[in-house]
Amino acid sequence: MSEQAAPSRPDRLRKAIERTAETALFNSRWLMAPFYVGLVVSLAVLLLKFVRTLWEFILEASSASWKSTDTILGVLSLIDMTLVANLILIVVFSGYENFVSRIDTSAHPNWPVWMTRIDFAGLKQKLLASIVAISAIHVLEAFLNIDHAFDATKMTWLVAVHLVFVISALLLALSDRWTDKHEE
Repeated sequence: MSEQAAPSRPDRLRKAIERTAETALFNSRWLMAPFYVGLVVSLAVLLLKFVRTLWEFILEASSASWKSTDTILGVLSLIDMTLVANLILIVVFSGYENFVSRIDTSAHPNWPVWMTRIDFAGLKQKLLASIVAISAIHVLEAFLNIDHAFDATKMTWLVAVHLVFVISALLLALSDRWTDKHEE
């Protein structure tokens, strides 16, 4: 019959230090919570900007000199802010759920299902898709403003940056798909 020797004092001390360090590291995830609260505040600021832009859009739309391209640009500006707001929400919910703590949705049946189902790969895809959409809106706005102030260099840079975003999103999607196939 073999007896296990009681851990020595240095082993117990090492284990206690290890447990304390691991607990501190694990609890450090709560340092991210203020970042997410800050993003919610930025969402409120964006809402104020959206309301102001919408109000100006409504007032200017009644002008006699208002053109259809002005309407499209006004709507694109509102869509741009909406996409940024969606992006903030995705980052807040997904980031909190993935890096801080689980969100209990059981008492809230009307909450969106996606809130607790976006993993890190899904977050990357949604972020890049939103960035591509925002970039496309900026390129379209520049194209629609081409009569007012055409700057070939600026337009080239806008299109180049947009293409970089599109290619990055495609490569990331392919990489995730390839990784998923190899894990199966």
